[in-house]
Amino acid sequence: MTVAVERTDKPGTSPVVEEPAPVKAERRISRSMVVGAILVVWLVFFAVLRGKQTLSLAAADLTDLHRWFNDVNDSVGANRNSNPLFLYFFNEIRLVIDSLVTFVQDLISQPSGDRPVPQVGWLGVVGIAGYVSWAVGNWRVALLAVAGFIFLGLQGLWQESMDTLALTVSAVLVALLFAIPLGVWAGLSDRFNRVVTPFLDFMQTMPTFVYLAPLTLFFLIGGASAVIATAIYAAPPAIRITAHAIRSVPETTVEAADSLGATRWQALLKVLLPMSKRTVVMGVNQSIMAALAMVTIAALIDAPGLGKTVVQALQSLDVGTAFNAGLSIVVLAIILDRVTTAASARAETAQNSGSRFAGWRRPLLGAGAAATGVLIYMSHTYVWAAEFPGEGSVGSSIAKAADTATTWVQDNLSGLTNAIRDVITNGLLNPFQSLLTDSPWWLVAAVLIGLAVVLGGVRASITTAVCVGLLVGTGVWSDAMTTTASTVVATVLVMLLGVVFGVWMGRSTLVDRMLRPTLDAAQVMPPFVYLVPFLALFGATRFTAIVAAIVYAAPVAIKIIADGVRNVPATTVEAATSAGCNTWQLITKVQLPMARSALTLATNQGLIYVLAMVVVGGLVGAGALGYDVVAGFSQGQLYGKGLAAGLAIVLLGVMFDRITQAAARRTSA
Repeated sequence: MTVAVERTDKPGTSPVVEEPAPVKAERRISRSMVVGAILVVWLVFFAVLRGKQTLSLAAADLTDLHRWFNDVNDSVGANRNSNPLFLYFFNEIRLVIDSLVTFVQDLISQPSGDRPVPQVGWLGVVGIAGYVSWAVGNWRVALLAVAGFIFLGLQGLWQESMDTLALTVSAVLVALLFAIPLGVWAGLSDRFNRVVTPFLDFMQTMPTFVYLAPLTLFFLIGGASAVIATAIYAAPPAIRITAHAIRSVPETTVEAADSLGATRWQALLKVLLPMSKRTVVMGVNQSIMAALAMVTIAALIDAPGLGKTVVQALQSLDVGTAFNAGLSIVVLAIILDRVTTAASARAETAQNSGSRFAGWRRPLLGAGAAATGVLIYMSHTYVWAAEFPGEGSVGSSIAKAADTATTWVQDNLSGLTNAIRDVITNGLLNPFQSLLTDSPWWLVAAVLIGLAVVLGGVRASITTAVCVGLLVGTGVWSDAMTTTASTVVATVLVMLLGVVFGVWMGRSTLVDRMLRPTLDAAQVMPPFVYLVPFLALFGATRFTAIVAAIVYAAPVAIKIIADGVRNVPATTVEAATSAGCNTWQLITKVQLPMARSALTLATNQGLIYVLAMVVVGGLVGAGALGYDVVAGFSQGQLYGKGLAAGLAIVLLGVMFDRITQAAARRTSA
């Protein structure tokens, strides 16, 4: 249908009837249509070429790359005591770190047959914890710290808890020694920030497992490697947050300092650092949480502490002991998190405190320091104050209760849990895993690159092509595809939970207040802890790792989606409501479409969290790359394959991260 348009060229002339040019119907091809076409082509080729050129490798088989890694490991071990690089560099670093860890352990560790009496017994440690928590936070946090440390002793895990604390403190000290200066530098220099950001992205993309194998090659297994790996893993959050804090100081404040004649060093010490203190302390908090998570996983390289207890219990399927140790890790994490969070809040309000008790704070702190000194003296002098009395009374009861609950669940709920496991395994996991592992490798590679082009653009596709090529070279392509299947299935389920609960939280302030503390607490828990309850429910299977990964990754996805939904302009929601939209239409037609960037970011974070947890699931029968890494630590002939599997995990993480990040940028553009 065309409409005639009257046009008058000049005043006084008759109008000219002009026929409009015919409108060409253009049909826009959306990304979802292209993705659907790629998947359809994949299925067609899969039906024809199934089982051909799959690059499968038996568990005990090794490639030339794996043997080369083994040879390098053997060569390093043979020349460790004669090679100058090891004698005067790596060994010296290891000795310094070992000395630091030993010093902290000797201060707070419980006396035993091969260990001297500690300088600070349990009573002194509890006193120090309470005093420091009060000094940097408040009395509520101090009570929490005291109760938490006493609970660790009642659990029967005081020695293991102190070893974990010693490793965490040592690693955080080493990490902050480098992280704070680098963060300040990145905050002051745009050039350095551009240089360091890709390295930080890479370090934070790598799952925790991957840090362990290369470091054992240079620093052997034990506490030194654990501390170095933990320090490397814990440094990026502090660097990023410190740089952000420096950059967030108002430019007018910096200009005012410059106009008063302050040098750059004076501006840093007198203006930038004091004004960014709260945010820097938040970075310390994040580093401590990352360090605690890494220290527990470092038990795989013989690091002492609670993580070692959890690993041994998981390997023997001792749910009670694993639950007991996992609960202690959670308690320790909560204490450290709350203390540093309170310190961050105090850093913000210290200068503006107008409380009538502010004048009494310094004398009270002095009295508290004196009382703490008395407790330290008593813990060093008296046996009852050095060795925790009645140690293990609560822990044994908790372990028995966990074992009893596990037995009851297995006897009475096995039908339900097995049904859930079978539905997800047979309905989602097995078909998708078969599609990935039984397709020709070049077909999967082409699909991945094609999806990267559509979703992320040219740069993401180049990164994907490089990662796929290196994955083929690692010799663990089949295991990598198995891990990819578990990761993608778990991420899909994470996003389903994220959308449901995220929309609910985003639309209701009451629900947000109720659920957010639980989500915050879930993010504090180290990855190991998630395996314990699901081991009791589902046994040692790959499904256990998937469920643990879902629970581990869901909180971050839920919070991101909730914030995205909440940030949809209220005027837009009101306009849609006044136009007659019901709740379902409002969610699906307005709020979720306008929160696309948040959904894509949630997918990115969910993938990274799931990948890290699925790999940890190698301890409870998840197989694939996680098993390869664990086997590489425990069996010398599989060290090369384990190292290659760690490299494959990194490549998967980088590939997923780049695709989803690029998709998030394109969605928000």
